[in-house]
Amino acid sequence: MYKIVKKETLTPNIFLMEVEAKRVAKACQPGQFVIVRTDGEGERIPLTICDYDREKGTVTIVFQTVGAATQMMAELEEGDSFQDFVGPLGCPSDLVKESPEELKKKKILFVAGGVGAAPVYPQVKWLHERGVDADVIVGSKTKDLLILQKEMEAVAGNLYVTTDDGSYGRSGMVTQTIKDLAAEGKQYDLCIAIGPMIMMKFVCLLTKEMGLPTVVSLNPIMVDGTGMCGACRVTVGGQVKFACVDGPEFDGHQVNFDEAMRRQQIYKTEEGRAMLKLQEGNTHHGGCGNCE
Repeated sequence: MYKIVKKETLTPNIFLMEVEAKRVAKACQPGQFVIVRTDGEGERIPLTICDYDREKGTVTIVFQTVGAATQMMAELEEGDSFQDFVGPLGCPSDLVKESPEELKKKKILFVAGGVGAAPVYPQVKWLHERGVDADVIVGSKTKDLLILQKEMEAVAGNLYVTTDDGSYGRSGMVTQTIKDLAAEGKQYDLCIAIGPMIMMKFVCLLTKEMGLPTVVSLNPIMVDGTGMCGACRVTVGGQVKFACVDGPEFDGHQVNFDEAMRRQQIYKTEEGRAMLKLQEGNTHHGGCGNCE
């Protein structure tokens, strides 16, 4: 069992939990994720690691209530436990493979949309601890849905907050802030965008025009987290990849976002899964247990 040692309500439907998981905390790196279950019959929920403390043996997760399983998670309190807390899964961010000296030569821009601020934070924090400052754009629909601003301010070189409705910070989508920064003379060597699929698509369309290399973290439907089920299949550079083992980070300019978003919607129904199985043939996998 994995005890919840801290619970915080960030917005009416977004929650932060710090969980005792010593083995995960010891091994995880920025960019990786975990899969959690509330009990033995619960749904497997993949969540990016928001933070970790190796000394305390804890891992921090942030999640939004979107269905029954996440609603059950939201009802857990400090002192309660998860049945399963599996990880770290996926590949760490490519940033951890580079030396601080090399990273200091780069101007890096992070773009976080909504709950995407949670997986952006550990990467920015990791860089800050090594003397590397990165600029960060955090966007949300409204001020009430903005999360982790104070934490991000402590580690970002420059933080730019924007809301779609203009209720706080800059006004407009994150793409508008990218354009504004370019107009202000800001130049970057790398962009890392994490958030809703549609947001990452339009960020990548813009940065491709700008000639700015861009990495995205994909969050398609996952079941087992080991590449066996095929649920998280995506196409990157014309090749089939599985986000849980090949990612979750990919070259954003190579991702087929339209296919990924269409597949996410189709996969939710029995008829849709049957159609995907027919269309994808031998590359479909089908080990998720839902396709028969």
